[in-house]
Amino acid sequence: MHHPAELRQAALHWLVECDAVHKAIGVRRLAQAWAAGELALDAAAILSELQGIPGHPAKPELVSPLTVKRRAMNTPEGRAAMVHALVHIEFNAINLALDALWRFPNLPRDYYTDWLRVADEEALHFTLLADHLHMQGYAYGDFTGHNGLWDMAVRTQHDVLERMALLPRTMEARGLDVTPGTKAKLVQAGDHAIAPILDIVMRDEIGHVSIGNRWFNYLCEQRGLTPSSTYAELVAEHNAIPRRGPFNLEARRAAGFSEEELQALASH
Repeated sequence: MHHPAELRQAALHWLVECDAVHKAIGVRRLAQAWAAGELALDAAAILSELQGIPGHPAKPELVSPLTVKRRAMNTPEGRAAMVHALVHIEFNAINLALDALWRFPNLPRDYYTDWLRVADEEALHFTLLADHLHMQGYAYGDFTGHNGLWDMAVRTQHDVLERMALLPRTMEARGLDVTPGTKAKLVQAGDHAIAPILDIVMRDEIGHVSIGNRWFNYLCEQRGLTPSSTYAELVAEHNAIPRRGPFNLEARRAAGFSEEELQALASH
């Protein structure tokens, strides 16, 4: 199979790939090829959307977030279901990073290298968590999943500033708040091997949210907008109100949120 030799075309190629394992391997190879100087970047190209975005396997069946069954953590199946939910988030996150790469033209080279790094790290997280799920006797697709992350990608596909505001700075930042609790629950229920994996995920996600902050602030500056009020307007417009705390203020601070924003969250 011939793979595109230009970074954004290649990102689109892997975005439409339906096999989850192939996608993860392909994205990791793509990052290696870029690091080795084997790919060009055409930031100005206006690429046309292909059929079948995003590529995803026939399973998991995608259902409304409201109908995803909660399972008891005191059963092996319940623990596997929670790990499966994490695998599904990381699979979606690969697609989101690839979409940020190909969809938005005319940004600085650093923007594209940042989002390739995110895609590469999400592919690693997916692989670590899918392998962990496998050790428990389950596979990705054995439980249902929901499409909330991709729904927000569709709603923000016309504007890179909205995309940066609502995916990394809102939905992914939420992961910083909830991952420590998820890890604690799984470890307490006897899944000790998940701990080092979620430590890697947590460390990398701080970097991903930081990348979202970097480009949101850059785009606000380019457009002469005030980041805090612009963000508040977008959150209200898309009804992406942060849920109640607890908020992981330390991780959010490390990811580049301003003290003003952290105080506003803390007063929720």
